[in-house]
This record gives sequence, C-alpha cells and structure tokens, in this order.
Amino acid sequence: MEREWEKYFREVDPYVPGEQPERPDAIKLNTNENPYPPSPKALEALKGLDYTSFRRYPAPEADSLEEAIAENYGLKRENVFAGVGSDDVLALSFLTFFNSEKPVLFPEITYSFYSVWAKLLKVKYETVPLVNFEIRPEDYRRENGGIVIANPNAPTGVLLPLEAVEDIVRNNQKSVVIVDEAYIDFGGTSALPLTRKYENLLIVQTFSKSRAFAGLRIGYAMGDRNLISAIKRVKNSFNSYPINTPAIVLGTAVAKDRAYYEGTIKKVTATRERVKKELRSLGFLFSDSMTNFIFARREGTSAVDLMNALREKNIFVRHFATPLLKDYLRITIGTDAEMDAFLAATREYLKEHGEL
Repeated sequence: MEREWEKYFREVDPYVPGEQPERPDAIKLNTNENPYPPSPKALEALKGLDYTSFRRYPAPEADSLEEAIAENYGLKRENVFAGVGSDDVLALSFLTFFNSEKPVLFPEITYSFYSVWAKLLKVKYETVPLVNFEIRPEDYRRENGGIVIANPNAPTGVLLPLEAVEDIVRNNQKSVVIVDEAYIDFGGTSALPLTRKYENLLIVQTFSKSRAFAGLRIGYAMGDRNLISAIKRVKNSFNSYPINTPAIVLGTAVAKDRAYYEGTIKKVTATRERVKKELRSLGFLFSDSMTNFIFARREGTSAVDLMNALREKNIFVRHFATPLLKDYLRITIGTDAEMDAFLAATREYLKEHGEL
C-alpha cells in the first residue's frame, strides 16, 4: 500500500551507466574509458598536495583549473566554466538555458542522459531521427527552445563536419545550441572557434576521455561570457562548491600537459584504425567512428550472445537493448593487447558457431 508521502516522489527512469566489474584482470571495453594513465604531472601534483587543506572548502570557482583550461584554448577565463564531469556541466546547462515553452531538440539516437535530464527538469523536448546514423542540419531548422547535439555522436561514433555544425547554429540564433564534444579529440575539428562568431553556442568537453581522468570527474563549458556567467549563477544557487580540492589541483596539472594527452590520443586512434580493419575482415558493419569506440553489428550474429560469450572470457563490451540499437555492440578501444584479446575471442566465438 502506498504511503501518503510517497505520492510526491519524483519518478524518473534513471540513466544506466556501463557495468564496472570488480575484477582486476577484466578487459573493460564497455565504458569508453581511456586505457592509458593520465599525465605523470597528476602524480607529481598529488605528491605535493597538502592534505591539511582538506579541512577548508575548495575554491568555489575552481580558479586555477579554469585558468589552465582557458590558457590551453587561447580563451579568457570569463569564457570557461568547470564542473564535476561533463554530465554536471550539461545538467546545469539544461537547467540554465532550457526554460522555454518550445521543445528542446536532440537526436533520437544520442547520449541517453539528455532525455533523462529533460524529464527530470520537466523540459519539453522532441527527438529528431537520424538518417543512416547521421545528423542532418536541415532537420533542425524549425522552432525550438534549444538544441543539443553530441559531436561525434554517441553511441554511433559518427562525426558531423564543422560546416554542418555551423549550419545548425547559424539557423538557430534565437536559442542556445549546445555541442557536446566529449569525443572530439579522437577525430574531427572542434566547433570552439565558432563561439567567437555566435553568442548562442556552448561547447562542452571533458577530461574523462582523452585526458584519462574519468575517476576525478572534470568537465567544462566554453562560450560567450554571458552564457558562462548564467551557468555560474545557477551553479552558485545549487551548489557553490562542486569540484573538490584534489580534482582542482590535479586537473590543473593535467590541463597544462597538452603534449602528453596528444600522445595518448595518437595511440588510441592508431589502435582504433587497426581494429576497424580487423572487424571488417570478420564481417562486422559499422559507421566510420571518430571516437574512442566502435559501434558495430554483424549480420546473423546475436549481439547479446556475443556480449555474453565475451563476458565469460572476462571481456566486457556494451549493449543497448532499445529496438533501434539491439543489434549493435559498442566496443571501447583499449590497449593493443586488450584489443588483440577481444579480436581473438570474437573470432573464436564466430568459428564455434559456424559463422566464420
């Protein structure tokens, strides 16, 4: 029997993250984490961290971190906002900018947290179908209360060319357009330069992928100072101390070591291109991924059965049970050794089932 106070609970279907297996020897290709460690400068900063400072609240504006990010991109501090991972930044952006009676638009197949935030915050939204897994700018030329696109898109991995991104922004200057660039470092060109041309464009990026810093949760937004100021006002009305002191100190060190993370990106993308060739030779079909994962299917092969078979060998990949995606697996790019183990196990499975 429902208790009286339970009637007022906010009911939502939460975002479901990828499994985090508690196995030290697991080959984890299911959550798009970076297989390489973060910059050694993070360890240096950690060793120099004064733990007695933990008795004090962290810097409310994450000053050193935002300054390091701004310097890295040739921006002013007023054009940067740092939050607790890009999820925090995006959620605050939904709360800040999407308050119109008109619907917010985002792709039908994209990062599934967008619809969760919209429902939680009671933001009207409509999803826009993809065509061959691609975003078409002309589909966004209609009345809206805001637009969010992930570029490259997730989980498809498909990159929208910069001129197509600009087409969307140019034709929607009455609303805020957010471009979620969580994976942009692995391929393509950031739309960041467009923020100097369009005041309604917000770019969101993260340290979780190319910087290998998912465990400390650092994300950031870049754009016109009026957008950034608006987010900060909402943040300060919600939680004035979001990023903890260790994350600020270590993140600042990582942000400054551009040469290191660019080297890591090269290793990941080289492995990705090799794995693409191997998967094609095994009969897999996929769009040309510009991310640190491949979203693939194989005619005649059950994605769920293959995922479970790999899991028995301690190899984890991601499956989405929704009707449009049920035939696909999302495979994160790991180290060369991890990908060799994945390919060998996949090849063995196909042979055992007479599919190769």
